[in-house]
Amino acid sequence: MSFVQTFFDRLGEHADKPLVREVHGTTLVDSTGRQLADLVARARTGIASHGGAGDRAILLAPNSIRWVATDLALLAEGRIVVPMYARQDPAELVAMMHDCDPSLVVAATEELAEGVRAHWPEAPLVTFEELYAHEPTERAPHAWQADDDVTIIYTSGTSGAPKGVVLSVGNVDYMLPQTASAIGSMMSLGGEVEGDDRVFHYLPFCFAGSRIVLWTCLLRGNGIMVSTDLDNLVQELGTAAPHYFLNVPMLLERIKAGVEKNLREQPAPVRWLVRRATTAWLREHKGRRDQLALRLANRLVFDKVRERIGPNLRCLICGSAPLGSDTQRWFQMLGIPVYQVYGLTETTAIVTMDRPPQVRAGRVGRALDGVEAKLGEGQELLVRGPNIFGRYWQRPDATEDAFVDGWFRTGDQAEIDPDGTWRIVGRVKNLLVPTSGHNVAPEPLEQKLLGAIDGAEQVVVVGHGRPWLGALVYGEGLQEGAVQAGLDQVNAALPHYRRVRRAHRLREPFSIENGLLTANRKLRRKQIELHHASEIDGLYARSAR
Repeated sequence: MSFVQTFFDRLGEHADKPLVREVHGTTLVDSTGRQLADLVARARTGIASHGGAGDRAILLAPNSIRWVATDLALLAEGRIVVPMYARQDPAELVAMMHDCDPSLVVAATEELAEGVRAHWPEAPLVTFEELYAHEPTERAPHAWQADDDVTIIYTSGTSGAPKGVVLSVGNVDYMLPQTASAIGSMMSLGGEVEGDDRVFHYLPFCFAGSRIVLWTCLLRGNGIMVSTDLDNLVQELGTAAPHYFLNVPMLLERIKAGVEKNLREQPAPVRWLVRRATTAWLREHKGRRDQLALRLANRLVFDKVRERIGPNLRCLICGSAPLGSDTQRWFQMLGIPVYQVYGLTETTAIVTMDRPPQVRAGRVGRALDGVEAKLGEGQELLVRGPNIFGRYWQRPDATEDAFVDGWFRTGDQAEIDPDGTWRIVGRVKNLLVPTSGHNVAPEPLEQKLLGAIDGAEQVVVVGHGRPWLGALVYGEGLQEGAVQAGLDQVNAALPHYRRVRRAHRLREPFSIENGLLTANRKLRRKQIELHHASEIDGLYARSAR
């Protein structure tokens, strides 16, 4: 029995329980298993008149109850679901749509539909309003087989044109029990949870990791709370009061920066206590005075910070990019463990994950059971196992290039500890080679600078083909002199070729809207360098004068 059939079994088993809950400010809007099943049955009637089993179908919508219902309805009708990001440029979306040749495009709103029609007038479009106006069907769901293609997820395009990653039923059938087991073990460390785990999700469901979170909740029959307004995330988190939620490093860095800014504005005794407790926390061996400082800081400061971040939090889960060890330790100091997950769309979202309580800051855990991982040429991480995708859609050359002797080339430089714990150093394609000839991975430097520069929220290291390394730094609360002080601190422990000599302070952040972040908030490095070419040139021009 495939995961799709299991989902429908869960809807029946939990007919009266809220399985998907939209968070609207301080209000939760629920959809029970019975209500979801009714929505799915209505949508299936409309889907059935557009193509047949095995066809591709686009799902273009922000996260919502109806996003989940539409995904399930398309799967029930045997469609290969191609989820797309609702806030992406319509011209880019249509290019991907043409690439996968869908028989149906489902758009949440007429506004989204019009954006598509502007570039593809003949698109086979249906809006949510039209899709859910039908009478429900009572037909049994499509019978999926393990080797069937079940979804195509387009890569984020950080290093070129997006490619459609084809995942099979077998890939997903392998992954979901892995994630369900991991979530269960993470929750059990904090004691038994009464009722469902409180799961909050704000990242778009169109990405592999987010989809796996959603599907894992459905597999477990556990409810999930869905953000509806990213601009109101703080209030939504307060309403959801989750036990855990999936994050990207940028949000955790932002939380840390905001708390630290607030602490810097506290009276001198509080600032002294926080510094003393932080220093004590970082020591491997803590004396009596260290223990006293930590207990006092916990009672007077850290407990209040932890309550503000999330009173019910058992843990945070972080993926998409490596999280700096300093940030991971900072959350641990507050009593909020952060568990890292590493993977790509091509690996059905996950290759490695932390296995609590054996967690090492700055590492991404061990490979999943049944997944093999090793280092190849240039310390590139190679992977094989039941989670590896079959092919890129209509790109046989790219598929061939992605493998070496049957191993998938992740494109990530990695290191492995003696206990089998992995550390991701950076992307192979991101390597900077200054005129000294040394290969420098920018990601570790960026993490160090984020930790050292007070108020920094985003850092990009540049310098490929240049005489030395420079950086672009953004932070709304950056103080005068903070950037140089951070550079001096980091450079003191680095060899000459890895030192960041100069930095330019940016007035605006990298964002999805200005095209400098992908939809899941990864840096688009080539676009950043093009967009800020004059500022980067200015760094080196100042040095030459």
